[in-house]
Amino acid sequence: MSQAWRPRPGDVVVRRPRLAQLRPIVFQLALPKPPSQRLASPLSIIYGFLFLVLVGTGLLLLPWANTEGKMTPFMTAFFTATSAATVTGLVVVDTATYWTPLGQGIIWALILVGGLGWMTLASFLLLVLGQRLSLAHQLVMQQPLGLHQVGHVVQVMRGTVLTFLAIEAMGSLLLAWRLKSVLPDASWATALWQGVFHGVSAFNNAGFAILPGSRNLSLLSLDVPSLAVMMLLIILGGLSYPVMADLVRTRRWSRLALDTKMVVVASLALWTAGTLVVLGFEYAHRATLGALPVWGKIVNALFFSVSARTAGFTTVDFSGMNQATFFFIVALMFIGTASASTGGGIRINTVGVLVATMVASLRGQQYVNAFGREIPAQVVHRALAVAFLGLTIVFVASFFMTFVERQGNFLSFLFEVVSAFGTVGLSTGVTPQLSIAGKVVIILTMLLGRLGPLTLALALMPRERPAVLRFAQEPVRIA
Repeated sequence: MSQAWRPRPGDVVVRRPRLAQLRPIVFQLALPKPPSQRLASPLSIIYGFLFLVLVGTGLLLLPWANTEGKMTPFMTAFFTATSAATVTGLVVVDTATYWTPLGQGIIWALILVGGLGWMTLASFLLLVLGQRLSLAHQLVMQQPLGLHQVGHVVQVMRGTVLTFLAIEAMGSLLLAWRLKSVLPDASWATALWQGVFHGVSAFNNAGFAILPGSRNLSLLSLDVPSLAVMMLLIILGGLSYPVMADLVRTRRWSRLALDTKMVVVASLALWTAGTLVVLGFEYAHRATLGALPVWGKIVNALFFSVSARTAGFTTVDFSGMNQATFFFIVALMFIGTASASTGGGIRINTVGVLVATMVASLRGQQYVNAFGREIPAQVVHRALAVAFLGLTIVFVASFFMTFVERQGNFLSFLFEVVSAFGTVGLSTGVTPQLSIAGKVVIILTMLLGRLGPLTLALALMPRERPAVLRFAQEPVRIA
């Protein structure tokens, strides 16, 4: 039996580690696929809309998209794609006669995606495919969905897409059934397409119309059921999913959220004011409501009041209205619909906060209150920023329009700019006559109006950070 080796005096012992025992053990785990991070950037909202517009422009350029059978002029395709993607409704050619069914289908698809919001739709598709949304992605989705808490982003986004698609489907079927009676010579396939196109256009507040032999919706001026369905779709699309969900879930005024109360009260006030103004100035005007019966005047005035804030549908010759009506409609278009809705403008929520701020200032109150609730100072500051940015965009665009366009008057240019900013689509008739420079100004205004001043500001500026230092207060003379 051999004895264990022991070092002798004078021997040098060199110890070397066993590399096999020191190497880390690697386990191959089937981890879930990480979600796409390309959507988790505020700038992706801008990139997405630009990409949507470019794709729509490329498709509308095809000879099969127009009735002339040749390549569509670039500016015509670009302007129409921008108007459809931003759900505005301003056109340089007649949608019903210039575009083929393929071209109308492309416009319809742009309206559908643009109304939902490309980020909302893309995020919903990621969820359907089993992807999970990162925290950064959900933070970016807060603003388009009108939320204040990240934890509800996925739930609200899923509910928004499914609810919007369901309402559009039901509204389209009702319109198709009614339009079959209005268009007796049309087949059921034609009536169904008409219903689907106008149902999606109405809910998304787009203002595009393709009724044959009709200027916008003039064919439906005395058809109350069709106008009622269109108004309902416009109203629901302009309320936003959070407001609709709160109304359905709560059902008691005292328990509704402050945001919901502001939207409902402001909407009712604006619909009433718009109806009274249109009736007052156009009741005996032969070019607009004068030739209709009394009940027809009331119905069309109500429809126009609902549509003028952001949808842009008309049942009468809008270009023949009085200047006073034009000027009042400018204010309605600038206000627009609720936050996180399919419409545009500076939003009813913003106006509600501004009115509450004005009332608090006149009463000498230190804090802004509404419906028994205090509005945080950060919300007041954002409302002021949105209103100021909106006014700045309208002022700059109107200035450039008066500079590049030699023909026309200032009120027509102002009306066109506010219609583009509010993504409304109403026009005094000057859009097709605009120069290339004028059309570019309107295109940029439509993009800025759809993205929203606050969304653009959040995308181009760093996020809010808590103040480390506060400066000494000093009053400023206001009046």
